Amino acid sequence: MLSSEYIAIAVFIAITALISVIAIVLGTLFGPKRPAGKKTMPYESGMNPIGPGSRRVPIRFYLIAVLFILFDIEVVFFIPWALIFKDSVASGNGLFMLSEMFVFVLILLVGYAYAWKKGALEWD
Repeated sequence: MLSSEYIAIAVFIAITALISVIAIVLGTLFGPKRPAGKKTMPYESGMNPIGPGSRRVPIRFYLIAVLFILFDIEVVFFIPWALIFKDSVASGNGLFMLSEMFVFVLILLVGYAYAWKKGALEWD
């Protein structure tokens, strides 16, 4: 049987889904339906757009963006670890937690060295 906390979350999700569906349906039913040439044109800083709206982006850009996200997100784990580490030193688990963080950093450094060796961090 579900506890009352899970039932409350399920009711909340159902209500938000219902409100979302109602908003989309009302917008579709009562929204303006008179597209014109000027209304459907893209607007860029008050100037008429020149050329296509999308252009090819080199794959290297995406590779560097993904690497940045990966290494940036990993750094976020240091703050909670540091807060817990302060308390674990007092309880005697400090050396274990410190060694675990060294293993974590070593894995990050291996990934960083691999990306560097493959030339993923060079911008041409």
